[in-house]
Amino acid sequence: MHAYLLIESGGPPAGPGSHRFAGDAAQLVREGADVALFLVENGVAGAVRGAMPELDALLADGGELWVDAFSLRQRAVDAEDLVPGARLVEMRDVARKLLSPAVRVVWH
Repeated sequence: MHAYLLIESGGPPAGPGSHRFAGDAAQLVREGADVALFLVENGVAGAVRGAMPELDALLADGGELWVDAFSLRQRAVDAEDLVPGARLVEMRDVARKLLSPAVRVVWH
């Protein structure tokens, strides 16, 4: 099975597509894939507790939830407000994952 880096930049403010994308990430994990869902720009709003229930399933099934620390600071959201299990990351972390030949990247 493949490893995936799924990138969500729109988040709940952009409409239901972000919920479906997070649901797809959880489904990939259930199928055995190594998945990191990276929330960036307005996508970080999805990591706030209660904003996207699909993230609970992703984390419960063993997926990773990465939240861009810079985007979070720009939107004045405190890390304490995020779903348990969310990991704050910097762009260097994302770049390492992006450059891995085994990782497939999908940007939504």
